[in-house]
Amino acid sequence: MTPVRAELLSIGTELLLGQIVDTNSAYLAGRLAGLGIDLLYTSTVGDNLGRATETVRRAVERSDLVVSTGGLGPTEDDLTREAIAAALGETPAVDPALAAELDAWFAGRGAPMPERNRKQAWLIPSARALANPLGTAPGWDVRRDGKRIIAMPGVPREMTRMWEVEVEPSLGDGSVLRWRTLKLLGIGESSVEEALDELVHSTAPTVATYAKNDGVHVRITDKGTDGAAVAGRIEAMDGTIRERIGQHVWGTDDDTLGAVVGRALMARGWRLAVGEAITGGEIARALSDTDGSAAWLAGAIVMPEAGERSLATWAAQLGAEVTCLAPAGETETALVVRTPDRDARRATVRYRSASEGRRRATLAALDLIRRALLER
Repeated sequence: MTPVRAELLSIGTELLLGQIVDTNSAYLAGRLAGLGIDLLYTSTVGDNLGRATETVRRAVERSDLVVSTGGLGPTEDDLTREAIAAALGETPAVDPALAAELDAWFAGRGAPMPERNRKQAWLIPSARALANPLGTAPGWDVRRDGKRIIAMPGVPREMTRMWEVEVEPSLGDGSVLRWRTLKLLGIGESSVEEALDELVHSTAPTVATYAKNDGVHVRITDKGTDGAAVAGRIEAMDGTIRERIGQHVWGTDDDTLGAVVGRALMARGWRLAVGEAITGGEIARALSDTDGSAAWLAGAIVMPEAGERSLATWAAQLGAEVTCLAPAGETETALVVRTPDRDARRATVRYRSASEGRRRATLAALDLIRRALLER
């Protein structure tokens, strides 16, 4: 089976100026991955016919599937149709059926169709129209010489509907792409890669490490025509990785530390009281940002001169079984977590700046709570 090589084109000067964020490309990248289609390139080009034409031409030369968003409006700077036509050497012409649909669309809103909208009824010989019931700009599905160009509006809701209804059902080579992300704390990226050793050279599945704000991520990815076999290979690799560094794994995929701690507290039937200084309320925010009610959080207080005794007294008044203290410090902080059934767990976090200390202490405190709750 020959892999499909895909490329995304985002067209619009406003993207280059930073006036809008390109959420379309992020959405489409995820959808292509789910179909098992290899996305190899993404490009952004402004509203310039020469540059847009060259970008389309280059994309068609190196990719099997080109998906563009933007530039299908009625104004002079909407140039996607012209760029595709020029890149392929074809001449656009008004399609009578599309023109009739546009006339009806405007008539239904009590207005005549402006003449400048007529270009939205264009087609070239290699293109067929993609319906857009949410707007006036039909998309293009262009097929020639084994290559395919999909042109869709830049308005996200129009693009999303067009992709999911008109385009996606016709794509895919029968393969599936699946992945799992293991999230780790208490170990650096280089140490993770060293522990995994030969696993990072695996090809089925692949294993890659990434340094993230919430620790180190290990991404396991696999592709194939048999979904069960793909899932089995990922599961086996997950087990192998956990045998080596499982003590550092705190979650997977969309897990957040706050949610993991919340579930552990609920499983024990305990509530948590937090005294924060260096973290300035970030621990409580992480716990409160989870889905549903944060019933496990008895309370949190920011105390510049936080102490274990004062926190214990306040926690007792709240009826909290678990406490977490994150005191202040110029270059380090000594975190303390207490549970009813174990001695206090402690961790020292060192840092160079207040912002770094806040981030690292928040992660370390949440992970310390998690570890304390896992003990039996």
